[in-house]
Amino acid sequence: MAPALALLALLAPGLVVVALPACDYPAHLWCSSREIAVACQAESRCANLSHPTAPPVELSLYYESLCPACRGFLVEQLFTTWLLLPSETMNITLVPYGNAQEKKVGGKWQFQCQHGSEECLGNMIQACLMHEGENFTTYFPVIFCMESGTSATKNLEACLQIYAPQLDAGRIAACVRGDLGTALMHRNAQLTEALDPPHQYVPWIVVNGKHTDELQEQAQRSLLRLVCQLYQGEKPEGCQSAVEPKPRAVCKR
Repeated sequence: MAPALALLALLAPGLVVVALPACDYPAHLWCSSREIAVACQAESRCANLSHPTAPPVELSLYYESLCPACRGFLVEQLFTTWLLLPSETMNITLVPYGNAQEKKVGGKWQFQCQHGSEECLGNMIQACLMHEGENFTTYFPVIFCMESGTSATKNLEACLQIYAPQLDAGRIAACVRGDLGTALMHRNAQLTEALDPPHQYVPWIVVNGKHTDELQEQAQRSLLRLVCQLYQGEKPEGCQSAVEPKPRAVCKR
């Protein structure tokens, strides 16, 4: 027993003495775990322990670059929600392919898209951009810029200059023209074809690994409201900005 506790026991023999764990940790480690915070009586100072981190809401968007409904959802709902909420609230996966079809000709994959060859080009540009950019916070603003402009295929360089000047447009173009772009699109085709239930339209939204008519409806009407409802951690300030739901739109197969 620690000397201070032993003295207390002698002075008050009827008192039950409970030995607390000793705080042998430097101050910068007090908030590194709940056990250490308790030992050092520092719980009130450790905000990260007072509000344990909740898992992010996982959202996957299966879309195509020229579908008006896809562009509307990405620009007006997804990008806005991403801006308003902290990064730990939501993880986003983008799969540009949508209602396209692929077939192998002469040992190479070829793609046919719902809105023509221009859309196939837009899908591939974005797939290569994601590969080159790697980090979501790097490439998503560029995709937002491309989808919110008059052309989703002709404004890559301008959008890179504004949002990601560190990326090389030439490398992205080489990816689009080469085998890498084809491989990336084939992978997106596989991911899209593996959907369960199979997609019937785009945008097709999967939330926490599930797609239901109700989740799709809620996401398209007010994604911010849906994510704020599903997130199990302390509600971020951005959740106060949830607006009235919008009407739903899709591009059918």
